[in-house]
Amino acid sequence: MRIGGSLFLIAVGAILKWAVTDHVNNVDLAAVGVILMIVGLAGLIISLALMMSRRRTDIIHHSNPRFVEPVVPAESRTTYVEPTAYPPHG
Repeated sequence: MRIGGSLFLIAVGAILKWAVTDHVNNVDLAAVGVILMIVGLAGLIISLALMMSRRRTDIIHHSNPRFVEPVVPAESRTTYVEPTAYPPHG
């Protein structure tokens, strides 16, 4: 379950809890709504935690000689960098 699925469960749970006034035999729709909101909230927290802990790297292939040491040909250089380590544009 990702962020979209979690938000969907929270929305459906809120609708069942506060907007539906119909009664179904042997089913408490308010309780089902609360359960769906709790599951959606747990999924949202887990999705955000996994997204924040994931290591993000970008692969940059340098073809400009000013970024490459002389011992490596410019056509074959691949560097793995963190997204915040980009050189300034200009």
